[in-house]
Amino acid sequence: MTRVFDNAGNVVGATVIEAGPNVVTEIKTVEKHGYAAVQIGFGTKKTKHTTKAELGHLKKSGKGPFEAIRELRDFISDQELQVGDEIKVDIFTPGEMVKVTGISKGLGFQGVVRRHHFSGGPKTHGQSDRLRAPGSLGQSSYPSRVYKGLRMAGRMGGEQVTMRNLRVLKVDEANNLLIVKGAVPGTENGIVLIRK
Repeated sequence: MTRVFDNAGNVVGATVIEAGPNVVTEIKTVEKHGYAAVQIGFGTKKTKHTTKAELGHLKKSGKGPFEAIRELRDFISDQELQVGDEIKVDIFTPGEMVKVTGISKGLGFQGVVRRHHFSGGPKTHGQSDRLRAPGSLGQSSYPSRVYKGLRMAGRMGGEQVTMRNLRVLKVDEANNLLIVKGAVPGTENGIVLIRK
């Protein structure tokens, strides 16, 4: 994340995303596969960390191996795409809204105060160790159990999250960089999916 100045001189918190080049690795059609989609690859990884099956699949594109391969069913392009074509950041324009999907930061085992915003117990009246505890969980003799799905302490983060309506502030075509307003899910150097 960084900050940029808009046309009015205001400081805006922003995220810089490397958005390309993405290589078309396969075109799926309704006739052959039963649905229409575009499969794209992004990033690079060593050949020794790639299976032979994946290397054989990527031979058609003449590029790769890729760090991430994703299939987009709702991808719409002005030009007819072919295997091996590159999709760059120039498909975005400043001012338009995008949604960004990624895996949120894994925070490990967290208590109810952090995970579910519980207020905790009182600090006084002889209560020494119940400040951040969840409190009572169940009922009395009926139903004599804890309901399924009750909010408790547990693993937090590490889930797929989509941030919607993020405004594109700048598009750097020379370096394939996209600058969007606000934060996007995931860690630094994480992989995200950007959709119009």
